[in-house]
Amino acid sequence: QVVNYAPFTLLPSAVPSALFEQAYAVQQDFNLLVDAISQNKEFLERTLASTIKADDFTAQLFRIHMQVLEEGLAQSVFLGINRSDYMFDCGVDGTPALKQIEINTIAASFGGLTSRTAAVHGRVLKVLGKYKEASRLLPNNPSEGLALGIAKAWELYGSQSAVVMFLVEEVQRNIFDQRCVENELWNRNIRVIRKRFRDVFETGSLDDARRLYVDGQEVAVVYYREGYVPQNYDQQNWEARLLLERSRAVKCPDIATQLAGTKKVQQELSRPGTLERLLPGRAETVARIRATFAGLYSLDVGEEGDQIAAMAIADPDRFVLKPQREGGGNNLYGEELRQVLEKIRDSPERTSYILMDKIKPQPAMNYLLRAHSPLEVSECISELGIFGVYVRQGKEMVMNTAAGHLLRTKAIEHADGGVAAGVAVLDTPYLV
Repeated sequence: QVVNYAPFTLLPSAVPSALFEQAYAVQQDFNLLVDAISQNKEFLERTLASTIKADDFTAQLFRIHMQVLEEGLAQSVFLGINRSDYMFDCGVDGTPALKQIEINTIAASFGGLTSRTAAVHGRVLKVLGKYKEASRLLPNNPSEGLALGIAKAWELYGSQSAVVMFLVEEVQRNIFDQRCVENELWNRNIRVIRKRFRDVFETGSLDDARRLYVDGQEVAVVYYREGYVPQNYDQQNWEARLLLERSRAVKCPDIATQLAGTKKVQQELSRPGTLERLLPGRAETVARIRATFAGLYSLDVGEEGDQIAAMAIADPDRFVLKPQREGGGNNLYGEELRQVLEKIRDSPERTSYILMDKIKPQPAMNYLLRAHSPLEVSECISELGIFGVYVRQGKEMVMNTAAGHLLRTKAIEHADGGVAAGVAVLDTPYLV
């Protein structure tokens, strides 16, 4: 009842090697893009204008963002840990294409546990006598890559005695995933503390230089593993978040980078000319990013939004309706999508959602191993995530890298939801 094994597939799943390589090749581009968005106050303000009227949570984040900018940023080192998620869309002609589902800029998880799954699948294949296949599984250690980014930010902060603070939830179901990253930091002689928003509210303070102290210890890096859904906040927690954002400590992510990961920003990026404005003079970067985009549509108030809402109501199976939320299990499909859109089609509330083409991957058979679930063969689809890590000091990009991958697989009857949501399981790519 206290400890359970993380769910995983019995066998590794086939992934087209060309698409796998494409996902890795574009990750540094996405790192640059997220960083550029986080620094572009006008872009965020314009893009989120309609969303913050309809979505209280995004509005509250945005208010803190503006308050921190007005006061002047104390933070000079910026650390981004993101995960860009893709599916393999089998288009009209059946050729699979890499299509981005979303980019997670806060609390991107499973870098730790997925560092262990290749060894599990290697063992299973050997037990089955498949030694040659076992030898073809790629090594994968995102927890090391994530820790290298945190360690670099800690070093640039410039205080040997300062700690890294993991900001964690009240109930920590995914603690072992975090521990993998934490252990990598201890191995580099970097002290790690684990605190909740409540602890920050009760024991956090800033000195005259806006250095952050929690429980008497100076904090160099705040690594958020919570704070991405409205349920994570009450009045005290919002005050704690503001205190953290006002500090000199390196936040991963800072609030602007969290806003850069909203669905509304994702939809705006697909508009013609937007990428070119955000990444001037980088035509090849823009082309690589754009190649991964699925169709994204705005539901803003006005004629364009009216037409798009009508189109989705008429043919709901073509689309996915996405609110401005992270953490999985929030998206709407099919009949449910139609009902929600019919209810909000004439209300400004619709601007808190975006509409996206539904990606249609090719299913494959596998066994999903979950505690307390029957073992049966299922038709499954997979989602590939690539971890990206970057560190910027002032205007200079000090580190920009892809730090490993995550494959998650779920039965096709589950439209939405990740591992933490109890739907997907951990998997290993077998390149074909």
